[in-house]
Amino acid sequence: GDFLSKTAKFSAKVLLTRKRTRAQGRKRGLLKERNFKDSFFLCIFALINQPTNTMLIIGIAGGTGSGKTTVVRKIVESLPANAVAVIPQDSYYKHQWDVPEERRKLTNFDHPNAFDWPLLTHQIEQLRHGVAIEQPTYSYLTCTRCKETIHVEPREVIIEGIMALYDRDLREQMDLKLFVDTCPDERLLRVIERDIAERGHPLEMLIEKYRNVLKPMHDEFIEPSKQHADIILPNGGNNARAIAMMQQYIRSAFRRNQLAEAFGE
Repeated sequence: GDFLSKTAKFSAKVLLTRKRTRAQGRKRGLLKERNFKDSFFLCIFALINQPTNTMLIIGIAGGTGSGKTTVVRKIVESLPANAVAVIPQDSYYKHQWDVPEERRKLTNFDHPNAFDWPLLTHQIEQLRHGVAIEQPTYSYLTCTRCKETIHVEPREVIIEGIMALYDRDLREQMDLKLFVDTCPDERLLRVIERDIAERGHPLEMLIEKYRNVLKPMHDEFIEPSKQHADIILPNGGNNARAIAMMQQYIRSAFRRNQLAEAFGE
């Protein structure tokens, strides 16, 4: 949106000023080198001071095991109860009611073709326009969509999923786009720990799945979507400072939206 464009220009000006100041400081031996994270915090600072639409829609993407869910949980916990609707992209896998069960089990859930993009995009658009939706639910046991739905009222929205930033039509509805970035080794370890503990999958099967599905799909579809992110969060849910800044931005936007609604803006 326009406010992100202004944010980029503002951040660039601040970064240029800081570079000059730091260069002068190094000459006097007063300042030390800082790392690339400076740009992240400068961008958040600019975002906090920018206007938002009456409803905030945030997309949070990242590879399997990157810590997306942890980031989302910590953001939601910092807000008033029921202030945000978390829309899991996993709920929007295509229905396979007409596909035999044995074929369903061969579904590649890490490929873009597995998702019902038109439905997800349409329902996010409905929420933005103040219309409640019936969010679908999905069963990994039957590998198809369930008949039950979840009623979601219009409010601030977080779309969370491995390919939340993949589809252009969906991205264009987002006010802020985040990519949770974690090194491949750490992601693999998290997937192994989770799937052994929660799903009882044998280690050999998980390693084979990583080599043949997770890694190729991540490299081809998920990693390239990082270029569309406004903010990249390194180290996933362990990046306490980055998450705290995101919490501050979203709380600020939430308060501004409440004021706008109260005054009929």
